[in-house]
Amino acid sequence: MRTILVLGGAGYIGSNVVWSLRDKGYNVVVVDDLSNGHLEFIGTESFFKFHINKDNLENLAKNYNFDAICWFSALIEAGESMKNPGIFLQSNLSENFEVLEFAKNHGIKHIVFASSAGVYGIPDKQVVSETDRTDPISVYGLTKLTFEKVLSFYSSIYGISSVSLRFFNASGASFTRNIGEAHKRESHLIPIVFNAALGLRDGVKVFGNDYKTIDGTCIRDYVHVEDLANAFILSLEYLFNGGETNIFNLGNGEGFSVKQIIDKVKEVTKVDFKVEITGRRAGDPDIEIADYSKAQKILKWNPKYKLDDIISSAWKWHKSDTYASLMRSV
Repeated sequence: MRTILVLGGAGYIGSNVVWSLRDKGYNVVVVDDLSNGHLEFIGTESFFKFHINKDNLENLAKNYNFDAICWFSALIEAGESMKNPGIFLQSNLSENFEVLEFAKNHGIKHIVFASSAGVYGIPDKQVVSETDRTDPISVYGLTKLTFEKVLSFYSSIYGISSVSLRFFNASGASFTRNIGEAHKRESHLIPIVFNAALGLRDGVKVFGNDYKTIDGTCIRDYVHVEDLANAFILSLEYLFNGGETNIFNLGNGEGFSVKQIIDKVKEVTKVDFKVEITGRRAGDPDIEIADYSKAQKILKWNPKYKLDDIISSAWKWHKSDTYASLMRSV
């Protein structure tokens, strides 16, 4: 039985991957400091709470031999990264280098890394492929792109094969387990809109309505979290079968505007909440959609769930007692 080390495995995406790995029969060891994750998502089995650094990982390795690492641990708020860049550089780069040295020293040859569409910045095209220009406009995006490049060097120098998965807009909630988005500082559109419907916030701000789109609001690509979890499983299998270091976009290949998301949530919840139009945010492209054909061809990955699935699963999660309890504690 192969043993997988999951860094940041108690978070929104990581926890879904943890359960998918368990369902596939992998032995899973989870490390998370719970600064953004929730123990309720994964349980206590083979879970270790500590800050991820070389010394703590060395202690863990006394009891486990790892075959691969699935890597989620990171600060994720792009806007916050422009206010506190040093914190993001320390967390998303400096500490990550320690993990790579740990992997090298312990002969761990396979890594699946959670990257981001933030590496593209403001893309030249509406539908973005992996070969398009990368020019991040946030420190967060810069850390993801930089680490992708570092992984490629560790591949060529030390033979550590990796897959970097560039998520577009991870969304939705688990269909089988009580897991969904529950962030201390929520920056994602769908949970923000649901929180407005639940009365947990005073409406929704729309940043600009004069973009070159069908209704003037930005269009984005939303991909269900369970589809992302499946991509991690396929990426691991790809590496275990001798796949070379690679990068893949993960999205649905179609876009929906901010207004369409808001209208859909109002339709599903039957709640009319306040929507305020404010000024544009710097760096928001009109349209950004994933070309995921490379993942489709090489990993045999296809997104299974569409927007209706994303919205319905997220609404079930946001109405749950677990979500209410987590919101009281964050």
